[in-house]
Amino acid sequence: MNPFSSGTRLRDMIRAIRACKTAAEERGVVRKECAAIRAAINENDQDYRHRNLAKLMFIHMLGYPTHFGQMECLKLIASPGFPEKRIGYLGLMLLLDERQEVLMLVTNSLKQDLNHTNQYIVGLALCALGNICSAEMARDLAPEVERLLQFRDPNIRKKAALCSIRIIKKVPDLAENFINPATALLREKHHGVLITGVQLCTDLCKISTEALEHIRKKCTDGLVRTLKDLANSPYSPEYDIAGITDPFLHIRLLKLLRVVGEGDADASDSMNDILAQVATKTESNKVAGNAILYECVQTIMSIEDNGGLRVLAINILGRFLSNRDNNIRYVALNMLMKAVTADAQAVQRHRATILECVKDSDASIRKRALELVYVLVNETNVKPLAKELIDYLEVSDYDFRGDLTAKICSIVAKFSPEKIWYIDQMLKVLSEAGNFVKDEVWYALIVVISNASELHGYTVRALYSAFQTSAEQETLVRVTVWCIGEYGDMLVNNVGMLDIEDPITVTESDAVDVVEIAIKRHASDLTTKAMALVALLKLSSRFPSCSERIREIIVQFKGNLVLELQQRAIEFNSIIAKHQNIRSTLVERMPVLDEAAFIGRRAGSLPGATSTTSAPSVSLPNGVAKPVAPLVDLLDLSSDDAPAPSSSGGDLLQDLLGVDLPPASQQSGAGQASKSGTDVLLDLLSIGSPSAQNSSSTVDILSSNTSNKAPVSPLDDLSSLSLASRATSNAAPMMDLLDGFAPSPPKENNGPVYPSLTVFESSSLRLTFNFSKQPGNPQTTVIQATFMNLSSNTYTDFVFQAAVPKFLQLHLDPASSNTLPAAGDGSITQNLRVTNSQHGKKSLVMRIRIAYKINGKDTLEEGQVNNFPRDL
Repeated sequence: MNPFSSGTRLRDMIRAIRACKTAAEERGVVRKECAAIRAAINENDQDYRHRNLAKLMFIHMLGYPTHFGQMECLKLIASPGFPEKRIGYLGLMLLLDERQEVLMLVTNSLKQDLNHTNQYIVGLALCALGNICSAEMARDLAPEVERLLQFRDPNIRKKAALCSIRIIKKVPDLAENFINPATALLREKHHGVLITGVQLCTDLCKISTEALEHIRKKCTDGLVRTLKDLANSPYSPEYDIAGITDPFLHIRLLKLLRVVGEGDADASDSMNDILAQVATKTESNKVAGNAILYECVQTIMSIEDNGGLRVLAINILGRFLSNRDNNIRYVALNMLMKAVTADAQAVQRHRATILECVKDSDASIRKRALELVYVLVNETNVKPLAKELIDYLEVSDYDFRGDLTAKICSIVAKFSPEKIWYIDQMLKVLSEAGNFVKDEVWYALIVVISNASELHGYTVRALYSAFQTSAEQETLVRVTVWCIGEYGDMLVNNVGMLDIEDPITVTESDAVDVVEIAIKRHASDLTTKAMALVALLKLSSRFPSCSERIREIIVQFKGNLVLELQQRAIEFNSIIAKHQNIRSTLVERMPVLDEAAFIGRRAGSLPGATSTTSAPSVSLPNGVAKPVAPLVDLLDLSSDDAPAPSSSGGDLLQDLLGVDLPPASQQSGAGQASKSGTDVLLDLLSIGSPSAQNSSSTVDILSSNTSNKAPVSPLDDLSSLSLASRATSNAAPMMDLLDGFAPSPPKENNGPVYPSLTVFESSSLRLTFNFSKQPGNPQTTVIQATFMNLSSNTYTDFVFQAAVPKFLQLHLDPASSNTLPAAGDGSITQNLRVTNSQHGKKSLVMRIRIAYKINGKDTLEEGQVNNFPRDL
């Protein structure tokens, strides 16, 4: 016999496929077998139809296409014999799904089999319908399934209940037809029928509020009685699992009671006793018992409030936390997270066990326990919990330290009872896991230190001691360097000693050593080195005896490849060497930072909480856009309680820097309106003006903190200012803050002047272009488009569009309005910016389209502009 003929037995085909050594060989065997099956189908071979379909099902499970055998399923289902129907229905469930149109052809066969005298054939039809029933089939066959819920044989009733679940999920409108038959199943003694009936009622309650109310009123007492009988039933070998009678039925009943009791006080009261009985009598040393207890806890936490029961449920979860099984502990932690909102005090009793879970070897349990500890922390327990977590931080896994550090910092910041405790805990965290601390955390620490004037000496001494043992922690180094720069004299003179401190001896040279180590560390990044340079400059004023040594350290960075460090070194060296008279003023201590404003900006609740990504930016000479907002925040010009800026920017700078400035009118020129303090400062720092864009040596005052918005000192703000005259032929007047005033600059050159050009005019509309260019950027032309309405009708929904060739780049700003008044009574302006990559070779060309509405009617006008000046 041909091994691949239609008469090949299923086992022979399986043996041949398993004997294949390569995927290609297997595909060849399957291909030959499928060809033989197709030939048999074409010949209408009825003797081996069931065998061919069985082989097709195996091939389907291997992942090969078998759609050509779908009709064979229908033919076998239509056969009168049980064996053929069994194979046919099995193939129907495997080879088809509810989306197949072929499935509609089997509805009639299913209806006949549901009414068949042979209960086994009825069972086959119910099984198939419960697996692949579509919405159309559900509507057609629901009456037959409803009738079978009262069939004499329990197996048929069980299958009918499962099939009913599928039907009501596909067609929720049919749910009301199954309410009475479903509730009748709850009185069954056969556990198989009872468990399916309970599941059917559960799904009915979720789908239909009518069913939920009916079951609450009619069946709650019966469900409680059934669960009680089940919990107190004697040993039954037929249903016993690990000494518990039918735990599956236990769980289904508890789920249904949870649905019934949720939101209904009367139903909840009626089930309190049985829930307490199940919770106390069920053994927790077996998996089946733990499953029942877990479901019982979920039910207790979901039904209406009963304080005693909830405490009992939380105590069960506490016992789960001591279980050796990781899955049980994980689900217990999940449930406790939900229970905290209901009864936080009861969960607090298991705090010690939860803390042990934070130290678990399983990563998922550690993370979930840490989240639970974070929720449990309050003002009364923050100190012991923080101590436990920080102690564990020393021995925790490297991968877990990031999450643990973030939670500890958040806890300490949120519930800190006093500043000294906050500073102590943060120093411990920085010493143990400073490399995992986020930037905003150490920013906040510096703000707190700045505000705690009585703790300045204590803090700088504590940081100095911590640096000796944990110099590899980057954020600890940054905070230490900042504090030594600000309060180095307190460190050397032991100012502000507290009773809890032991006196230490630190010389001026020792303090400089710390900053020198920080700046010369190979691992130090740009921010750390920039902060160290500022600290050295400050120490040069505080420690005159070390001034020359400090200058030597700074000079070493004059040739640094990093422009920021190089510029700081050059300018700081100039301050130390040439400007002794103003150095002490420049390096005064930071003013106290506004802690409330800082916290508000972090939370995004204040107007000043503008992120650097959305802050208005200016283009600097190196092409990097940097935000202006940090400068305003630094000067506290954006806070609500800030004093109003004076009419003269010089007054503000005079207050800030302690130097004499000329009146604003001398700086800005005749006829120019005086600016606010912020604008003048921006002008003086060459930010936000044409001069800034043309001065190649201007650097952002906050360039060392572009990625890290750390609190910086006034000296740090001024460290990027030029120490030599940088005025150019196109630069606005700029003052050298250290060397006096630059020579009188020439008159400002605003570029060539172009006449206005009417580029489009019709009987109803005129469009005029005004041109301007930015000095030093001849390729870019700024065009102001002015639209004038020449008709007697008002234009609404006014939209202007323009298109240019590829060698041009066009940017349109929003129009001033979308309504154009009639008869020239007003105009609309809109700015365009055109960049010509072929400047000098090709002139501008533009196609325009103007759309608007007149009395609700759409109007469209188009045109092409070719008469631009050639030097644009």
